[in-house]
Amino acid sequence: MNNYQNLFTRVQVMGHVEPGVDIPDDADFERKGGSLSYWIGKIGNAQLGPIYLGFTGVTSILFFAIGFSIIGFNMAADVGYSPSRFISEFFWLTLDPPGPEYGLEIIPPLREGGWYLISGFFITVSILLWWVRMYRRAISLGLGLHVCYAFAAAIWLYLVLGFIRPVLMGSWHHAVPFGIFTHLDWTNNFSIEWGNLFWNPFHMLSIVFLYGSVLLFAMHGATILAVTRYGGEREIEQITDRGTASERAALFWRWTMGFNASMESIHRWAWWFAMLTTLTGGIGILITGTVVDDWTLWGMKHGVVPEDLTWWPITPDSTISQWGVEPAPPPVVEPAAVEAAPAAELPATDDAAAPTTTN
Repeated sequence: MNNYQNLFTRVQVMGHVEPGVDIPDDADFERKGGSLSYWIGKIGNAQLGPIYLGFTGVTSILFFAIGFSIIGFNMAADVGYSPSRFISEFFWLTLDPPGPEYGLEIIPPLREGGWYLISGFFITVSILLWWVRMYRRAISLGLGLHVCYAFAAAIWLYLVLGFIRPVLMGSWHHAVPFGIFTHLDWTNNFSIEWGNLFWNPFHMLSIVFLYGSVLLFAMHGATILAVTRYGGEREIEQITDRGTASERAALFWRWTMGFNASMESIHRWAWWFAMLTTLTGGIGILITGTVVDDWTLWGMKHGVVPEDLTWWPITPDSTISQWGVEPAPPPVVEPAAVEAAPAAELPATDDAAAPTTTN
């Protein structure tokens, strides 16, 4: 049997540039470019291009460049436009949303949140235009819209964090800042402020789907790589015409766990798990502060969290009244018998030097 050489071998398939499917004569675009790259072939298909942007693609890149530049220039201004400080302090630099005193004001002072809203506008428009581009390319090629829907799920979480929830909360202050460490700080503080996000059921689901999708993709990727010598990467063909690759893969998983997904269904499993990661995560963020003010209290009410928080291995503080639990009274200490100490002797004074008064 001939062994198929894949990208994990030293063999690269180098031939003519593949132009793709035929373009209709009345199409509003034409295909140009395309080349082969040895180094690109090290990690995937050796062909680079052709790349089609169109109006939405070019506009999306332009808008993103404007928004990204605004963030960069604000960060540079914070370090006095010093290249060395910009590099050394990059992870701490940030562009923060407006303060709570500005509410939903459209254009607050530029250095107090105005630049944040402007850059956020351009980046958001850029992302939406890129989605339109993906949708139009899928339609023009006769593809399903699965990639567009997957991207839309990620956009949903982005909009919840930076637009929908802040609007419902009545202040841009609740949006996520643009920065590395400040973004992480926001995530940590968000959980603390709203009573521990761990008890949010939609957050729980999001983590399940996150880890589940990682597991599914790893299992599937490993399975296909294990049977590539038998043509396992030709999954579409083996959906309808099973060959020795799919037969061996199916037998392996039946032996291992008694069940196996098909060459098609494994992709639907992985697609749904990845989609639901951001969909459920966005719902969990959206209802925090708008529907539920304290997830620990919510968990106690619904039997998720025990009312006695002393079972938690790390108790945040003895004064946890903000979680609805009265702090424990201070321990009573019996006073020990204290032997009266002798009065301190007053220092001797010089009568001659002491002032005297007469009546």
